[in-house]
Amino acid sequence: MSSSDDFSATRDVPRRHRKRRNSLLLLLAAGLLGFGVAAAALYYVLQPVTLRIAVGPPGSDDHKLIQAMAETFAHDRSHVRLSPITTDGAVQSLALLGAAKADLAVARGDLDMPADAETVAIVRKNFVVLWSPSGLPAKGAKKQPAPKIKEIGDLAGHRVGVIGRTPANAALLRVILTESGVAPDKVAVTQFGTNQIEELSHDANLDAFMAVGPLDSKITAEALAATARTRGEPKFLPIDVSDAIALKHPLFESEEIPGSVFNSSPAWPDDKVDTISVNHLIVARKVLSETTVASLARQLFAVRQSLAKQVPGAAHLKKPDTDKDAELLVHRGAGAYIDGNERTFLDRYGDYFWFALLLLSGLGSAGAWLSQYVKRDEREETTGFRNQIMAMISKVRTAQSVEELLAMQREVDAMIRETLECHDDGAIDEEDLAAFGLVLELFDHAVADRRAAMSESTPEQTRLRAR
Repeated sequence: MSSSDDFSATRDVPRRHRKRRNSLLLLLAAGLLGFGVAAAALYYVLQPVTLRIAVGPPGSDDHKLIQAMAETFAHDRSHVRLSPITTDGAVQSLALLGAAKADLAVARGDLDMPADAETVAIVRKNFVVLWSPSGLPAKGAKKQPAPKIKEIGDLAGHRVGVIGRTPANAALLRVILTESGVAPDKVAVTQFGTNQIEELSHDANLDAFMAVGPLDSKITAEALAATARTRGEPKFLPIDVSDAIALKHPLFESEEIPGSVFNSSPAWPDDKVDTISVNHLIVARKVLSETTVASLARQLFAVRQSLAKQVPGAAHLKKPDTDKDAELLVHRGAGAYIDGNERTFLDRYGDYFWFALLLLSGLGSAGAWLSQYVKRDEREETTGFRNQIMAMISKVRTAQSVEELLAMQREVDAMIRETLECHDDGAIDEEDLAAFGLVLELFDHAVADRRAAMSESTPEQTRLRAR
Protein backbone atom coordinates (compact mmCIF):
# COMPACT_ATOMS: atom_id res chain seq x y z
CA MET A 1 0.00 0.00 0.00
CA SER A 2 1.31 3.44 -0.91
CA SER A 3 2.13 6.12 1.64
CA SER A 4 -0.62 8.33 0.16
CA ASP A 5 -3.23 5.70 1.02
CA ASP A 6 -1.80 5.50 4.53
CA PHE A 7 -2.04 9.27 4.86
CA SER A 8 -5.65 9.25 3.61
CA ALA A 9 -6.71 6.67 6.18
CA THR A 10 -4.97 8.61 8.96
CA ARG A 11 -6.53 11.89 7.82
CA ASP A 12 -10.04 10.40 8.08
CA VAL A 13 -9.62 9.63 11.78
CA PRO A 14 -10.16 13.24 13.09
CA ARG A 15 -13.22 13.53 10.88
CA ARG A 16 -14.69 10.39 12.43
CA HIS A 17 -13.91 11.77 15.89
CA ARG A 18 -15.81 14.96 15.07
CA LYS A 19 -18.74 12.96 13.77
CA ARG A 20 -18.86 10.88 16.95
CA ARG A 21 -18.65 14.01 19.11
CA ASN A 22 -21.52 15.59 17.18
CA SER A 23 -23.60 12.43 17.66
CA LEU A 24 -23.01 12.49 21.40
CA LEU A 25 -23.95 16.17 21.55
CA LEU A 26 -27.17 15.41 19.69
CA LEU A 27 -28.09 12.64 22.13
CA LEU A 28 -27.23 14.91 25.06
CA ALA A 29 -29.48 17.63 23.66
CA ALA A 30 -32.34 15.14 23.29
CA GLY A 31 -31.86 14.02 26.89
CA LEU A 32 -31.83 17.59 28.17
CA LEU A 33 -35.00 18.31 26.22
CA GLY A 34 -36.78 15.33 27.82
CA PHE A 35 -35.61 16.40 31.28
CA GLY A 36 -36.75 19.95 30.64
CA VAL A 37 -40.24 18.78 29.63
CA ALA A 38 -40.52 16.61 32.75
CA ALA A 39 -39.29 19.44 35.00
CA ALA A 40 -41.73 21.91 33.45
CA ALA A 41 -44.63 19.49 33.95
CA LEU A 42 -43.64 18.92 37.60
CA TYR A 43 -43.34 22.67 38.20
CA TYR A 44 -46.79 23.23 36.69
CA VAL A 45 -48.36 20.57 38.92
CA LEU A 46 -46.71 21.72 42.15
CA GLN A 47 -46.85 25.50 41.81
CA PRO A 48 -49.32 27.33 44.12
CA VAL A 49 -52.79 28.17 42.86
CA THR A 50 -54.15 31.64 43.63
CA LEU A 51 -57.93 32.10 43.80
CA ARG A 52 -59.67 35.47 43.66
CA ILE A 53 -62.28 35.81 46.41
CA ALA A 54 -64.82 38.65 46.45
CA VAL A 55 -65.80 39.85 49.94
CA GLY A 56 -67.19 42.99 51.49
CA PRO A 57 -67.92 45.52 52.74
CA PRO A 58 -64.52 46.79 53.94
CA GLY A 59 -63.99 46.35 57.68
CA SER A 60 -66.78 43.80 58.05
CA ASP A 61 -66.32 40.50 59.89
CA ASP A 62 -66.32 38.69 56.54
CA HIS A 63 -63.62 40.96 55.17
CA LYS A 64 -61.44 40.52 58.28
CA LEU A 65 -61.85 36.75 58.16
CA ILE A 66 -60.84 36.43 54.50
CA GLN A 67 -57.88 38.79 55.01
CA ALA A 68 -56.65 36.66 57.92
CA MET A 69 -57.20 33.50 55.89
CA ALA A 70 -55.22 34.86 52.93
CA GLU A 71 -52.33 35.91 55.18
CA THR A 72 -52.26 32.51 56.90
CA PHE A 73 -52.21 30.57 53.62
CA ALA A 74 -49.40 32.77 52.30
CA HIS A 75 -47.39 32.43 55.52
CA ASP A 76 -47.81 28.63 55.53
CA ARG A 77 -46.88 28.45 51.82
CA SER A 78 -50.08 26.52 51.18
CA HIS A 79 -50.83 25.07 47.76
CA VAL A 80 -53.95 27.25 47.43
CA ARG A 81 -53.58 30.99 48.06
CA LEU A 82 -56.30 33.66 48.28
CA SER A 83 -56.35 37.07 46.65
CA PRO A 84 -59.18 39.13 48.24
CA ILE A 85 -61.25 41.48 46.07
CA THR A 86 -62.94 44.07 48.30
CA THR A 87 -66.55 44.85 47.35
CA ASP A 88 -69.40 46.99 48.68
CA GLY A 89 -71.20 43.88 49.91
CA ALA A 90 -72.41 40.38 49.16
CA VAL A 91 -74.55 41.44 46.17
CA GLN A 92 -71.54 42.90 44.35
CA SER A 93 -69.43 39.90 45.37
CA LEU A 94 -71.89 37.52 43.73
CA ALA A 95 -72.04 39.72 40.65
CA LEU A 96 -68.27 39.41 40.25
CA LEU A 97 -68.54 35.65 40.71
CA GLY A 98 -71.25 35.41 38.06
CA ALA A 99 -69.15 37.48 35.66
CA ALA A 100 -66.16 35.15 36.20
CA LYS A 101 -64.17 38.08 37.64
CA ALA A 102 -63.81 36.16 40.90
CA ASP A 103 -63.34 32.46 41.65
CA LEU A 104 -64.94 32.59 45.10
CA ALA A 105 -67.36 34.85 46.94
CA VAL A 106 -68.66 35.30 50.49
CA ALA A 107 -72.42 35.77 50.67
CA ARG A 108 -75.61 34.75 52.40
CA GLY A 109 -77.32 31.68 51.06
CA ASP A 110 -80.68 33.36 50.44
CA LEU A 111 -79.26 35.91 48.00
CA ASP A 112 -79.70 35.57 44.26
CA MET A 113 -76.84 33.17 43.46
CA PRO A 114 -75.23 32.77 40.03
CA ALA A 115 -76.35 29.60 38.26
CA ASP A 116 -72.95 27.91 38.62
CA ALA A 117 -72.31 28.86 42.28
CA GLU A 118 -71.68 25.95 44.65
CA THR A 119 -70.88 25.81 48.37
CA VAL A 120 -67.37 25.36 49.72
CA ALA A 121 -67.84 26.15 53.43
CA ILE A 122 -70.32 27.65 55.90
CA VAL A 123 -68.86 30.83 57.36
CA ARG A 124 -71.56 31.09 60.03
CA LYS A 125 -75.26 30.70 60.76
CA ASN A 126 -77.27 33.93 60.75
CA PHE A 127 -80.22 33.84 63.18
CA VAL A 128 -83.27 36.06 62.79
CA VAL A 129 -83.90 38.04 65.99
CA LEU A 130 -87.25 39.90 66.23
CA TRP A 131 -88.20 41.99 69.24
CA SER A 132 -90.47 44.80 70.27
CA PRO A 133 -89.88 47.41 73.02
CA SER A 134 -91.91 47.14 76.21
CA GLY A 135 -91.75 50.88 76.83
CA LEU A 136 -90.06 52.72 79.65
CA PRO A 137 -91.81 52.54 83.02
CA ALA A 138 -93.47 55.70 84.29
CA LYS A 139 -91.56 57.81 86.77
CA GLY A 140 -91.67 56.12 90.13
CA ALA A 141 -93.40 53.01 88.78
CA LYS A 142 -91.85 49.70 89.71
CA LYS A 143 -93.74 47.52 87.27
CA GLN A 144 -92.46 47.06 83.71
CA PRO A 145 -95.13 48.08 81.20
CA ALA A 146 -96.51 45.38 78.91
CA PRO A 147 -95.35 45.52 75.28
CA LYS A 148 -97.88 46.51 72.64
CA ILE A 149 -96.63 43.82 70.24
CA LYS A 150 -96.39 40.34 71.75
CA GLU A 151 -96.26 38.18 68.62
CA ILE A 152 -95.66 38.46 64.90
CA GLY A 153 -99.39 38.58 64.20
CA ASP A 154 -99.52 41.94 66.01
CA LEU A 155 -97.16 43.58 63.50
CA ALA A 156 -99.91 44.44 61.00
CA GLY A 157 -100.27 48.20 60.77
CA HIS A 158 -96.93 48.84 62.46
CA ARG A 159 -93.40 49.74 61.38
CA VAL A 160 -90.36 47.47 61.74
CA GLY A 161 -86.77 48.73 61.83
CA VAL A 162 -84.48 46.27 60.07
CA ILE A 163 -80.74 46.38 60.76
CA GLY A 164 -78.69 45.99 57.58
CA ARG A 165 -79.40 47.57 54.23
CA THR A 166 -79.16 44.38 52.20
CA PRO A 167 -82.43 43.67 50.37
CA ALA A 168 -82.14 40.07 51.57
CA ASN A 169 -83.18 41.14 55.11
CA ALA A 170 -86.34 42.84 53.91
CA ALA A 171 -87.16 39.85 51.69
CA LEU A 172 -86.64 37.49 54.63
CA LEU A 173 -89.04 39.55 56.79
CA ARG A 174 -91.66 39.30 54.04
CA VAL A 175 -91.32 35.50 54.04
CA ILE A 176 -91.77 35.41 57.82
CA LEU A 177 -94.82 37.68 57.69
CA THR A 178 -96.45 35.74 54.87
CA GLU A 179 -96.00 32.35 56.54
CA SER A 180 -97.25 33.84 59.85
CA GLY A 181 -100.47 35.01 58.18
CA VAL A 182 -99.61 38.72 58.07
CA ALA A 183 -99.88 40.57 54.76
CA PRO A 184 -96.42 42.04 54.09
CA ASP A 185 -97.92 45.22 52.62
CA LYS A 186 -99.58 45.88 56.00
CA VAL A 187 -96.16 46.21 57.67
CA ALA A 188 -93.91 49.18 56.94
CA VAL A 189 -90.18 48.47 56.82
CA THR A 190 -87.34 50.92 57.43
CA GLN A 191 -83.79 49.70 56.96
CA PHE A 192 -80.80 51.04 58.88
CA GLY A 193 -77.09 50.56 58.34
CA THR A 194 -75.08 48.64 60.90
CA ASN A 195 -73.52 51.96 61.93
CA GLN A 196 -76.93 53.54 62.66
CA ILE A 197 -77.85 51.68 65.85
CA GLU A 198 -78.34 54.82 67.94
CA GLU A 199 -80.51 56.41 65.25
CA LEU A 200 -82.63 53.25 65.12
CA SER A 201 -83.07 53.15 68.92
CA HIS A 202 -84.29 56.77 69.04
CA ASP A 203 -86.79 56.46 66.18
CA ALA A 204 -90.16 56.61 67.95
CA ASN A 205 -91.99 55.55 64.79
CA LEU A 206 -90.57 52.04 65.04
CA ASP A 207 -92.71 49.44 66.82
CA ALA A 208 -90.41 46.42 66.40
CA PHE A 209 -86.87 45.57 65.38
CA MET A 210 -85.17 42.85 63.39
CA ALA A 211 -81.53 41.77 63.21
CA VAL A 212 -79.95 38.91 61.26
CA GLY A 213 -76.58 37.59 62.40
CA PRO A 214 -74.76 35.05 64.53
CA LEU A 215 -75.87 34.71 68.13
CA ASP A 216 -72.65 36.32 69.34
CA SER A 217 -73.03 39.26 66.95
CA LYS A 218 -71.89 42.56 68.48
CA ILE A 219 -74.31 44.42 66.22
CA THR A 220 -77.33 42.48 67.53
CA ALA A 221 -76.16 42.85 71.14
CA GLU A 222 -75.62 46.62 70.72
CA ALA A 223 -79.04 47.04 69.10
CA LEU A 224 -80.77 45.20 71.95
CA ALA A 225 -78.92 47.26 74.56
CA ALA A 226 -79.61 50.55 72.76
CA THR A 227 -83.34 49.92 72.32
CA ALA A 228 -83.60 48.76 75.94
CA ARG A 229 -82.12 52.08 77.14
CA THR A 230 -84.39 54.26 75.03
CA ARG A 231 -87.56 52.16 74.58
CA GLY A 232 -87.63 49.66 77.42
CA GLU A 233 -86.94 45.93 77.86
CA PRO A 234 -87.10 43.84 74.68
CA LYS A 235 -89.94 41.41 74.08
CA PHE A 236 -88.64 38.65 71.80
CA LEU A 237 -91.11 37.60 69.12
CA PRO A 238 -91.03 33.85 68.37
CA ILE A 239 -91.40 32.61 64.80
CA ASP A 240 -93.90 29.86 65.53
CA VAL A 241 -93.99 28.77 61.88
CA SER A 242 -90.23 28.18 61.65
CA ASP A 243 -90.70 24.50 60.72
CA ALA A 244 -93.10 25.40 57.92
CA ILE A 245 -90.73 28.05 56.59
CA ALA A 246 -87.84 25.56 56.57
CA LEU A 247 -90.01 23.03 54.74
CA LYS A 248 -91.18 25.45 52.06
CA HIS A 249 -87.92 27.37 51.74
CA PRO A 250 -84.97 24.92 51.98
CA LEU A 251 -82.44 27.76 52.21
CA PHE A 252 -83.74 28.46 55.75
CA GLU A 253 -83.51 26.22 58.81
CA SER A 254 -85.68 26.01 61.89
CA GLU A 255 -83.68 27.03 64.98
CA GLU A 256 -83.98 28.06 68.62
CA ILE A 257 -82.43 31.07 70.33
CA PRO A 258 -81.20 29.86 73.76
CA GLY A 259 -82.30 31.74 76.86
CA SER A 260 -79.92 34.42 78.24
CA VAL A 261 -77.73 34.24 75.13
CA PHE A 262 -77.73 38.04 74.67
CA ASN A 263 -77.72 39.05 78.34
CA SER A 264 -77.83 37.21 81.64
CA SER A 265 -79.19 39.86 84.03
CA PRO A 266 -81.84 40.52 83.06
CA ALA A 267 -82.12 37.44 80.86
CA TRP A 268 -82.45 38.23 77.15
CA PRO A 269 -84.42 36.21 76.22
CA ASP A 270 -85.83 34.75 79.42
CA ASP A 271 -86.53 31.45 77.67
CA LYS A 272 -85.72 29.78 74.35
CA VAL A 273 -87.33 31.37 71.30
CA ASP A 274 -88.21 29.72 67.98
CA THR A 275 -86.65 31.33 64.95
CA ILE A 276 -85.07 30.55 61.58
CA SER A 277 -81.51 30.79 60.34
CA VAL A 278 -79.77 31.20 57.02
CA ASN A 279 -76.21 30.17 56.24
CA HIS A 280 -73.48 32.62 55.31
CA LEU A 281 -71.29 30.85 52.76
CA ILE A 282 -68.10 30.73 50.78
CA VAL A 283 -69.23 29.78 47.29
CA ALA A 284 -67.18 28.85 44.24
CA ARG A 285 -67.76 28.62 40.52
CA LYS A 286 -68.71 25.10 39.47
CA VAL A 287 -65.96 25.01 36.82
CA LEU A 288 -63.28 25.47 39.46
CA SER A 289 -60.94 22.45 39.67
CA GLU A 290 -62.08 19.69 42.01
CA THR A 291 -58.52 19.23 43.23
CA THR A 292 -58.10 22.94 43.94
CA VAL A 293 -61.35 23.26 45.90
CA ALA A 294 -60.60 20.09 47.88
CA SER A 295 -57.20 21.52 48.81
CA LEU A 296 -58.82 24.83 49.78
CA ALA A 297 -61.38 23.10 52.02
CA ARG A 298 -58.69 20.99 53.67
CA GLN A 299 -56.51 24.06 54.32
CA LEU A 300 -59.47 26.08 55.58
CA PHE A 301 -60.55 23.62 58.26
CA ALA A 302 -56.95 22.86 59.20
CA VAL A 303 -56.31 26.49 60.21
CA ARG A 304 -59.76 27.20 61.67
CA GLN A 305 -58.60 27.09 65.30
CA SER A 306 -55.58 29.31 64.69
CA LEU A 307 -57.74 31.76 62.70
CA ALA A 308 -60.20 31.95 65.61
CA LYS A 309 -57.44 33.51 67.74
CA GLN A 310 -57.13 36.36 65.24
CA VAL A 311 -60.76 36.66 64.13
CA PRO A 312 -63.34 35.29 66.60
CA GLY A 313 -65.82 34.71 63.78
CA ALA A 314 -63.60 31.94 62.39
CA ALA A 315 -64.86 29.66 65.17
CA HIS A 316 -68.21 29.45 63.34
CA LEU A 317 -66.71 27.89 60.20
CA LYS A 318 -68.46 24.60 59.44
CA LYS A 319 -68.53 21.93 56.78
CA PRO A 320 -71.66 22.05 54.61
CA ASP A 321 -74.08 19.16 54.26
CA THR A 322 -73.22 17.16 51.14
CA ASP A 323 -76.82 16.04 50.61
CA LYS A 324 -77.44 16.06 46.86
CA ASP A 325 -81.01 17.25 47.42
CA ALA A 326 -79.84 20.49 49.01
CA GLU A 327 -81.06 23.73 47.47
CA LEU A 328 -77.50 24.94 46.96
CA LEU A 329 -75.18 22.10 45.96
CA VAL A 330 -71.77 21.57 47.53
CA HIS A 331 -68.85 21.85 45.14
CA ARG A 332 -67.61 18.39 44.16
CA GLY A 333 -64.12 19.21 45.47
CA ALA A 334 -65.37 20.27 48.92
CA GLY A 335 -67.73 17.28 48.93
CA ALA A 336 -64.87 14.89 48.23
CA TYR A 337 -62.90 16.31 51.17
CA ILE A 338 -65.88 16.27 53.54
CA ASP A 339 -66.97 12.72 52.63
CA GLY A 340 -63.41 11.40 52.76
CA ASN A 341 -63.42 10.63 49.05
CA GLU A 342 -60.68 13.07 48.17
CA ARG A 343 -58.44 11.61 45.54
CA THR A 344 -54.85 10.83 46.48
CA PHE A 345 -51.84 12.26 44.70
CA LEU A 346 -51.63 9.16 42.52
CA ASP A 347 -55.37 9.29 41.82
CA ARG A 348 -55.09 12.90 40.73
CA TYR A 349 -51.93 12.64 38.72
CA GLY A 350 -51.86 8.94 37.83
CA ASP A 351 -52.96 9.67 34.27
CA TYR A 352 -50.15 12.18 33.96
CA PHE A 353 -47.66 9.63 35.24
CA TRP A 354 -48.85 7.04 32.72
CA PHE A 355 -48.64 9.61 30.00
CA ALA A 356 -45.15 10.55 31.19
CA LEU A 357 -44.10 6.89 31.16
CA LEU A 358 -45.45 6.47 27.66
CA LEU A 359 -43.72 9.67 26.63
CA LEU A 360 -40.45 8.58 28.19
CA SER A 361 -40.80 5.17 26.56
CA GLY A 362 -41.39 6.85 23.23
CA LEU A 363 -38.46 9.16 23.82
CA GLY A 364 -36.32 6.15 24.73
CA SER A 365 -37.30 4.33 21.57
CA ALA A 366 -36.73 7.46 19.54
CA GLY A 367 -33.38 7.94 21.27
CA ALA A 368 -32.36 4.37 20.53
CA TRP A 369 -33.36 4.77 16.90
CA LEU A 370 -31.57 8.11 16.74
CA SER A 371 -28.49 6.56 18.32
CA GLN A 372 -28.49 3.78 15.78
CA TYR A 373 -29.13 6.26 13.00
CA VAL A 374 -26.30 8.60 13.92
CA LYS A 375 -23.94 5.63 14.38
CA ARG A 376 -24.79 3.91 11.13
CA ASP A 377 -21.70 5.44 9.50
CA GLU A 378 -19.52 4.01 12.25
CA ARG A 379 -20.93 0.51 11.69
CA GLU A 380 -20.38 0.89 7.97
CA GLU A 381 -16.84 2.10 8.60
CA THR A 382 -16.15 -0.93 10.80
CA THR A 383 -17.37 -3.21 8.03
CA GLY A 384 -15.19 -1.25 5.63
CA PHE A 385 -12.20 -1.69 7.93
CA ARG A 386 -12.79 -5.43 7.96
CA ASN A 387 -12.93 -5.52 4.19
CA GLN A 388 -9.80 -3.39 3.92
CA ILE A 389 -7.89 -5.70 6.23
CA MET A 390 -9.01 -8.69 4.18
CA ALA A 391 -7.66 -6.94 1.08
CA MET A 392 -4.41 -6.16 2.91
CA ILE A 393 -3.88 -9.84 3.68
CA SER A 394 -3.34 -10.47 -0.03
CA LYS A 395 -0.98 -7.51 -0.23
CA VAL A 396 0.93 -8.71 2.81
CA ARG A 397 1.74 -11.98 1.07
CA THR A 398 3.35 -10.08 -1.83
CA ALA A 399 5.07 -7.37 0.20
CA GLN A 400 8.63 -6.77 -0.91
CA SER A 401 10.00 -4.91 2.12
CA VAL A 402 9.71 -4.62 5.85
CA GLU A 403 8.81 -0.91 5.47
CA GLU A 404 5.75 -1.85 3.41
CA LEU A 405 4.65 -4.29 6.13
CA LEU A 406 5.14 -1.62 8.81
CA ALA A 407 3.02 0.86 6.84
CA MET A 408 0.16 -1.60 6.57
CA GLN A 409 0.42 -2.41 10.29
CA ARG A 410 0.24 1.30 11.19
CA GLU A 411 -2.89 1.63 9.11
CA VAL A 412 -4.40 -1.44 10.76
CA ASP A 413 -3.48 -0.01 14.20
CA ALA A 414 -5.53 3.11 13.36
CA MET A 415 -8.45 0.89 12.30
CA ILE A 416 -8.18 -1.05 15.57
CA ARG A 417 -8.36 2.16 17.65
CA GLU A 418 -11.37 3.39 15.69
CA THR A 419 -13.14 0.03 15.96
CA LEU A 420 -12.61 -0.16 19.72
CA GLU A 421 -13.97 3.38 20.13
CA CYS A 422 -17.03 2.41 18.08
CA HIS A 423 -17.53 -0.58 20.39
CA ASP A 424 -17.24 1.65 23.47
CA ASP A 425 -19.84 4.00 21.97
CA GLY A 426 -22.22 1.11 21.35
CA ALA A 427 -22.10 1.52 17.57
CA ILE A 428 -21.06 -2.14 17.12
CA ASP A 429 -21.90 -5.18 19.23
CA GLU A 430 -19.84 -8.13 20.41
CA GLU A 431 -20.55 -10.16 17.28
CA ASP A 432 -19.22 -7.39 15.03
CA LEU A 433 -16.15 -7.08 17.26
CA ALA A 434 -15.57 -10.85 17.16
CA ALA A 435 -15.73 -10.84 13.34
CA PHE A 436 -13.28 -7.95 13.25
CA GLY A 437 -10.97 -9.85 15.62
CA LEU A 438 -11.03 -12.92 13.38
CA VAL A 439 -9.95 -10.87 10.37
CA LEU A 440 -7.30 -9.15 12.48
CA GLU A 441 -5.94 -12.55 13.55
CA LEU A 442 -5.66 -13.62 9.91
CA PHE A 443 -3.82 -10.37 9.17
CA ASP A 444 -1.35 -10.95 12.02
CA HIS A 445 -0.67 -14.52 10.85
CA ALA A 446 -0.11 -13.27 7.30
CA VAL A 447 2.34 -10.60 8.50
CA ALA A 448 4.19 -13.13 10.62
CA ASP A 449 4.41 -15.62 7.75
CA ARG A 450 5.60 -12.94 5.36
CA ARG A 451 8.27 -11.72 7.76
CA ALA A 452 9.50 -15.28 8.21
CA ALA A 453 9.62 -15.81 4.46
CA MET A 454 11.49 -12.57 3.90
CA SER A 455 14.01 -13.48 6.61
CA GLU A 456 14.74 -16.86 5.06
CA SER A 457 15.36 -15.32 1.67
CA THR A 458 18.13 -12.91 2.81
CA PRO A 459 21.80 -13.93 1.98
CA GLU A 460 22.86 -13.35 5.54
CA GLN A 461 20.36 -15.85 6.81
CA THR A 462 21.47 -18.34 4.12
CA ARG A 463 25.08 -18.11 5.22
CA LEU A 464 24.13 -18.55 8.85
CA ARG A 465 22.22 -21.70 8.06
CA ALA A 466 25.23 -23.05 6.08
CA ARG A 467 27.52 -22.71 9.11
